[in-house]
Amino acid sequence: MRRASRKLVAFVLSVVALPQIVLSQDWPQWRGPRRDGAVVSFAEPKLWPEQLKLKWKVKVGIGHSSPVVAGQRVYLHTREGEDEVVQALDLATGRQLWRDSYPVAYTVQRAAMAHGKGPKATPVVAGGKLYTFGMSGLLSCYDTRSGKRRWRKATAAQFNNALPEYGVAVSPIVDRGLLITHVGGASGALTAFDTETGEEEWSWKGDGPSYASPIVADLGGVRQVITVSRQLIIGVAADSGALLWQIPYSPRNGTNIGTPVLYKQTLVFSGRERAITAFSVTRRGKEWTAEQAWTNPDVSMWMSTPVVSGDFLFGLSQKNRGQFVCLDARTGKVLWLSEGRAGDYAVILKSDNKLFIQTTEGNLIVADITDKGYEPLRRYQVADSETWAHPAIIKNQILVKDVEHLALWNLP
Repeated sequence: MRRASRKLVAFVLSVVALPQIVLSQDWPQWRGPRRDGAVVSFAEPKLWPEQLKLKWKVKVGIGHSSPVVAGQRVYLHTREGEDEVVQALDLATGRQLWRDSYPVAYTVQRAAMAHGKGPKATPVVAGGKLYTFGMSGLLSCYDTRSGKRRWRKATAAQFNNALPEYGVAVSPIVDRGLLITHVGGASGALTAFDTETGEEEWSWKGDGPSYASPIVADLGGVRQVITVSRQLIIGVAADSGALLWQIPYSPRNGTNIGTPVLYKQTLVFSGRERAITAFSVTRRGKEWTAEQAWTNPDVSMWMSTPVVSGDFLFGLSQKNRGQFVCLDARTGKVLWLSEGRAGDYAVILKSDNKLFIQTTEGNLIVADITDKGYEPLRRYQVADSETWAHPAIIKNQILVKDVEHLALWNLP
């Protein structure tokens, strides 16, 4: 398909699909509808119950890939034995609607043995298609209704089957008819594929992937893909892959994990034992600059991505074995810190005035959004085993993926 025609079709589809997304309140991708940890459809109860109500729970396989929801269907990418499994479930009942599986041989690095053989990347749903990205770099497209596979790409093949040391963890994003993800290993490419055909549209080969997932944002009047590679923070033009700007960024062990966070026109990043830092990206004529806006060496975020609410930034600092923290997003100043020993990882989501914090111990904490201090309202036990996958929150329903099961919890 010619590029101009493909862009026109993608634009029309996006305009048509937008009201459906707003009305159905889907959870179609990594970190939710806007890819920023915002729960846009949450229906807060007048009185928070002592317990949540379990509607259903089914065994689905292992992996840290998160569930996604579109049109009253839940889509999952998991592993059973030596097979990766893609399946669709009915949101109301948990009943399986379709399933596909394929063998994937994968050897886990010793340092990551506790996390299993994946998959880790979260699928994305767009335009009636589901896209998955497996631990060995298999990028697949399915029809969401029938489960029929439309196309598949062995993305690591062009890089001698090289992969990130701990397997693929980049969650793809769809933007204007392009499926964008970072492929390969130490050598690799941030690549855009045609959503309909899987054909490569552009690639940037300046650095291989780490474990961070890209976002798309309009900065300096240009729509761009922003991500963290093995050694760099980069922004490339969303329509061509042309490099706009870059920042050297090499955390310990090369494990860049956190998704870039956008606060107005400022980007916030952190890494293992790296100070949380904000950069302002600007364009002067044809020249781009990425200048440090603020930094705070007292806060370091490793595996967890923070969320923005107004002028506040909420996250999990790795200091003191894990502390929940609120920063002023304008300056980086710490507004409050929780007590330590919260752990290495937690998922943090937010609605208009509440934080939802899921810990690896299977707890879901509901807390007030405030700059006055850490104020939990309720703590719910939502799993009997570890929870590393992100939950999906839709109205008064919460989908939780633990080690092997998926459960739907309701607020009564």
